[in-house]
Amino acid sequence: MKTVFNIVLALCAVGLVYICYGSIMGPINFDKVQDAREKEIIARLIDIRKAQVEWRQLHEGKYTADFDSLIDFVKTAKLPFVKKEGSLTDAQLEAGMTEKKAMKIIEKAKKTGNWKEVEKEGLMNFKRDTMWVSVLDTIYPAGFNPDSLKYVPFGNGAIFEMATRSDTTKSGAPLNLFQAQTPYETYMSDLDKQLLINLKDVQTKLGKYCGLRVGDIESPNNNAGNWE
Repeated sequence: MKTVFNIVLALCAVGLVYICYGSIMGPINFDKVQDAREKEIIARLIDIRKAQVEWRQLHEGKYTADFDSLIDFVKTAKLPFVKKEGSLTDAQLEAGMTEKKAMKIIEKAKKTGNWKEVEKEGLMNFKRDTMWVSVLDTIYPAGFNPDSLKYVPFGNGAIFEMATRSDTTKSGAPLNLFQAQTPYETYMSDLDKQLLINLKDVQTKLGKYCGLRVGDIESPNNNAGNWE
């Protein structure tokens, strides 16, 4: 009987150790997995932000809420790149010369073949040539797959939520905003349910979004991510 009691006691002790170990390591492992997954998701959100910034340059300051359009833009669009040679001197600037005026003088000389004014203004070595470069090759590393932009890493095929807003400020200035986001459930639903509930509870009490987001359509934030 004593032997049986000792065995039961030993099993209880082992069980208690296991429970204590789990209570300590559970949150630690949860945090490790969360950090590892969120690094990849943040990188993807930054890629989306890069594409949106370039889209805005060529679409009258507006963003897009359509991933297919954004991905096609990354694959096919080209951006203006100005190759610069020479610069205006202090004396030229003080005399009222600007880059725009300088280029008008040079363009006129190219059309007429008369370079006297260019020489007079000291612009012989001043050049501004516009080249068009691929969006894909400009803002992303070699081998980047644009089709991956819309998918949430560890989301089992889930797509980021994306929205835009076009409005005006009180002063009448145009206001264009965008956001892309994904909730915790999308990429952490396979982890400890109670720890996920606890995480969401903390975020909610702090008035924060329960997940990862870049940009904000409610409040201008210069397209910052909520991890920054």
